[in-house]
Amino acid sequence: MSPAVRIRDLTVAYRGHPAVHHLSGDFGSGQLTAVVGPNGAGKSSLLGALGGTIRDYEGRIERDPALPVAYLPQASALDRSFPVRVSEVVAMGLWARIGSFGGLRRDERVRIDQALAAVGLSGFGQRWLGELSAGQAQRVLFARVLVQDAGLILLDEPFNAIDARTTADLLALLHRWKHEARTVIAVLHDLEQVREHFEQVLLLARERVAWGPTAEVLRAEHLFKARQMAEAWDEFAPRCEVSS
Repeated sequence: MSPAVRIRDLTVAYRGHPAVHHLSGDFGSGQLTAVVGPNGAGKSSLLGALGGTIRDYEGRIERDPALPVAYLPQASALDRSFPVRVSEVVAMGLWARIGSFGGLRRDERVRIDQALAAVGLSGFGQRWLGELSAGQAQRVLFARVLVQDAGLILLDEPFNAIDARTTADLLALLHRWKHEARTVIAVLHDLEQVREHFEQVLLLARERVAWGPTAEVLRAEHLFKARQMAEAWDEFAPRCEVSS
C-alpha cells in the first residue's frame, strides 16, 4: 500500500531559523501516527504545512490531490466567546461543498445532527459555543471533522486540557477512523496514550530523531537524544544554509 503522505527534505523556517529542518519520511495510509517531541520541536509547524495553513516551506509534500484533508488546530485557536451556535461550528466542515453563502440541505442538517450524536452531543446544536465546557467544545471540533468525511485527518494536541471521559470517547473515534481506513496524524504529549493507541510515531526535535513502529521509536535512547537536541537549540545561530 502506498503512503498517504510523502515528505521530502521539508524545511519550515521563521526568519531563517528552522522549525522543521530537512525532514523526509512517509506517513502510512490508513494508520494512526503520533507526532511527539519536546516543546518547540516543530510539531505544530509540521501539521500546518501538511494541512495547508503554512504555505511558506521548502522541500516537497506529496499526496493525492483528490484526498480530502481535515485539520483540527489546537483548542486555544478556538474563540469560544464568539457568538456562534454549535451547529454552525460543525457546519463549517461542509464549507468546501456549500461555499460561503450556500444554504444547508436537509441531508446536510441530518449529517450535522449525526456527527453531534457520534461525539455525545445530541441536542446541543442550538446551544451557544460559549456555554460549553472545554471538553464539550473539543467534541464539537471533532464533529466538524466528522462531517468533512476526510481521508486524511490532522489533529494538533486534540486531548490537551480536557477531561478523561472526553479523551476516552474521542480516542474511540480515532479507532473508528482507522477501521474506516482513514489516515490520522496527531500531535500528542502523553506518551502512555501514544503507546496504547498509536501504531506509528514520528519523534521530532526540529529534525527527525526516529520514525517507525511505536515501540521502536519510544525507546529511552531516542527520547534522551530528543531532549539533548532540544537543549542544544540556539535561536541566534546562523541562518539555515544547508542545501538538499
